Amino acid sequence: MLALLATQLGSLISPAYACGCGAMIPDARSRIGVGRESSVVRWDGATEQIVMRFSVSGDAHRAAWVMPVPGRATVELGDPDLFADLAELTRPEHRTRGYFWPRDRDWPFGSGRADGAGAAPSAGAPEVGVVGREQLGDFDVARLTATDPQALRGWLRDNGFELPEGLATELKPYVDQQWEYVAVRLAPKEPGRTLRGDLDPLRIRFASDRLVYPMRLSRLAKTAQSLGLYVLADHRMEPRSSIGGAAPEVTFAGRLDPKAGAVNHALAELTEGKPVFLTAIEQRFPQPARIEGDHELRAAAADTPYQRVIYRDRLLTVGDGIPVWLLTVGTAVAALVAAGAVALRLRRRRRRARDGVPARA
Repeated sequence: MLALLATQLGSLISPAYACGCGAMIPDARSRIGVGRESSVVRWDGATEQIVMRFSVSGDAHRAAWVMPVPGRATVELGDPDLFADLAELTRPEHRTRGYFWPRDRDWPFGSGRADGAGAAPSAGAPEVGVVGREQLGDFDVARLTATDPQALRGWLRDNGFELPEGLATELKPYVDQQWEYVAVRLAPKEPGRTLRGDLDPLRIRFASDRLVYPMRLSRLAKTAQSLGLYVLADHRMEPRSSIGGAAPEVTFAGRLDPKAGAVNHALAELTEGKPVFLTAIEQRFPQPARIEGDHELRAAAADTPYQRVIYRDRLLTVGDGIPVWLLTVGTAVAALVAAGAVALRLRRRRRRARDGVPARA
């Protein structure tokens, strides 16, 4: 599987490389920052589809990257509404929970409230083969095969993809496994326009009998990496290991049924109207050099649903905002005072009776 990582970066200065999908390289003397790379993966056991979208900033007019894929790929523009649909479906549930005793900002301590809130190449095949090349919106997309990592790097360099030496070394395992490559160059059709904001999403499709998420190229990153991934499959999915990063965190898991109205048009189109299980995964890579390979995802032991819950803590009150603790303490004090008065009165009566003094009516 090709899937992309959602990267949290500062500015990348040419040459720069930080994406798990490959290398994001701006043109000379330019800067580009990838604020977010969002990825959606649809896998049915035989075919994999990736929809990816970058949110970028900086002053670059052009940039490029390369992505390894395990089989022959097709590339087209994706539907930007897909990301809004998934964000709505996976948003955390907000709940309010009460607490009894006052905290720092509650009266009498304060005036406020505290909220918690592929096919193998044939003999004699060229070292680099161009399967196809298309212009898709602001993207110049080349689909490539390669039998030699240095030849691949040379083709990329000769065609405007200035990639560092180290990347060719990291590409070698993919070449050895006979993977193919999608080289993408951001080239806005409007002259002089800089690359900013949310770019058009790309949709990549290829055959794959397993979910593999290429992460090896992120070893070259100079800043901490962040992976964000939506996986649509028959079951709840999970990475087999952390591959050198922090433990992956599932932020949402649940079954979606288009017939029940649980999905909108963009998501229904990607899933072909079939019920799927959605798993949202987040992972941090504080030290990218420790990344030891690619993610392989597998079905979890059970399709257990999960949704994050964000709690807003609120002091328990009644009526016009009277704290429950104050009523409880006040009632308890009053009860103690009353009990003390009764005990004192009984003691006085017993004393009078002992001294022969008539009891008062």
